[in-house]
Amino acid sequence: MAGTNGDFHYNCPLDQRFLAFTGIIPEALFTEIKGGKSDSEILTFVTTHLQPNRHASEIAAWSTWFEQLTASSPDARAFFNDVLRKNAAHRDDIVTWFDWLELDDYVTFGGNP
Repeated sequence: MAGTNGDFHYNCPLDQRFLAFTGIIPEALFTEIKGGKSDSEILTFVTTHLQPNRHASEIAAWSTWFEQLTASSPDARAFFNDVLRKNAAHRDDIVTWFDWLELDDYVTFGGNP
């Protein structure tokens, strides 16, 4: 629902990796997001604007890699760890960027980590 995104940093480094892979123009996707589109509507936008040369197996492989992506540079690790300490220092299961995003969303919307 529009206006209920909590903290939202669009075109962050993770977004940039996704946008580079898909070939989607950042501003075009952001227009859809700002319009309050549902997840399924955003998925439809992505699939209709995806680079035409992406084969299903390439998308699956990239998705698997991306789901397992961890903070690799010292600055990224420091950022990751700072937010983890703030949100759930007791958790040792937050290791990937997707774990981190899920935790951040949970805490942003009032969850108790």
